[in-house]
Amino acid sequence: MCPAGDNKWDAEAMYQSFLFTNICPQDERLNSGDWNQIEMSCRQWAIKYKDVYIVCGPILFHKQHETIGTDKVVVPEAFFKVVLCLNGKPKGIGFICRNEVGHHPKNFYVNTIDQVERITGMDFFPNLDDATETAVASRADINEW
Repeated sequence: MCPAGDNKWDAEAMYQSFLFTNICPQDERLNSGDWNQIEMSCRQWAIKYKDVYIVCGPILFHKQHETIGTDKVVVPEAFFKVVLCLNGKPKGIGFICRNEVGHHPKNFYVNTIDQVERITGMDFFPNLDDATETAVASRADINEW
């Protein structure tokens, strides 16, 4: 789910951002609206802090999922994004967006990385030392970014 806008630096990278291995069915109003705002913020943070780590993907809440097309591609119920910055005072933030139109400010979607880990069942940034991981994963303040 690497956004095409992050790959303008190289024609091949831009092409690859549209491959099936990099996409998930996403409500077009979410994709062009609130999710896009979060992606643009991540780009700005990468410029501002010079180095950020971003992980994102789909969330499947239910055992039965909506599918689309003849190949029955699964439609995620939501999407997550976690961002880590180790420059200066380390900080982290997470976002969870339902796969639907929202029209909310970014802070509506803010979660701690710990919350995103609990919901996704994933452990993000496991190689951080314990003190740093605890500090960045347990709080999320959009105003720090």
